[in-house]
Amino acid sequence: MRHFLRDDDLSPAEQSRVLDLAAELKASPHQQRPLAGPRSVAMIFDKPTLRTQTSFSAGIAELGGFPMVVEGRLAGIGVRESVEDVARVLGRQVAAVVWRTFHQSDLDTMAAHAGVPVVNALTDEFHPCQLVADLLTVREHKGDLAGLTAAFVGDAACNMGNSWLLAGATAGMHVRVSAPEGYLPDEAMFARAAEIAAGTGGSVAAVADPVAAVTGADVVVTDTWVSMGKEEEAEARAAVFAPWSLTTRLLAHARPDAVALHCLPAYRGKEIDAEVLEGPQSVVWDEAENRRHAQKAVLAFLLDPSLAQDPTAGER
Repeated sequence: MRHFLRDDDLSPAEQSRVLDLAAELKASPHQQRPLAGPRSVAMIFDKPTLRTQTSFSAGIAELGGFPMVVEGRLAGIGVRESVEDVARVLGRQVAAVVWRTFHQSDLDTMAAHAGVPVVNALTDEFHPCQLVADLLTVREHKGDLAGLTAAFVGDAACNMGNSWLLAGATAGMHVRVSAPEGYLPDEAMFARAAEIAAGTGGSVAAVADPVAAVTGADVVVTDTWVSMGKEEEAEARAAVFAPWSLTTRLLAHARPDAVALHCLPAYRGKEIDAEVLEGPQSVVWDEAENRRHAQKAVLAFLLDPSLAQDPTAGER
């Protein structure tokens, strides 16, 4: 039984295959139908959602399945019923569970007891489906991922900072993370990403100066400075993070053909300028669309073991 709970659940070869599959499904949306029946997939949302709910719903339908929305507050997971009990119930009703929640430990518990694949649709610690979409987007615009340099600027002590370290290293990229003091991923995350990078030819680094981090980068990434649950810190964070705002001036230090990413929602004039978000180097809207194709590939990969195999392997 395979799950997708964090970015390093995929080996480099598996990540590459999932990206290939995502590209195939984008070109031919109904090529794979592992959920034909239709079989149901439970989608649980404990946090606000737009792209996650719509992209998973559309993607599950295109895979031949039924997207079953489970309202997290009504279910009372971990309050009204334990995560273990909910997992055992859902596992007898659905082909897979997609959960957007707070604690990574709860997701791990769900995976341990559900008996069906469990997919992380966002936790406080990781956002792996977003990274598959991000890497698919970068690959579409820049070609091979290995050897590219990606700079993440802003609040990196968040799920996106962690996931960019792990997924970027898995892809063989050189990932630079730049944030104010106290807003970097923890040392264990850097250590894990460095371990992966040692086997892929990539690298990871913390770079204090945002200009130095962005200089020569092929990809520049940012995210909101105020993650869900930290809204009361918005004013204080705006002052701290101002030098890390992705402005046209900062982006000018990247390569001329660099692409800019933001997983949305975006707050123009704060973590990103409107001129960057709407400008010619922005691939944000492709990135948002690619959530659907990436998540279809993840689900198909988990549900149909034959899809984990590279169909061209015998031709090499």
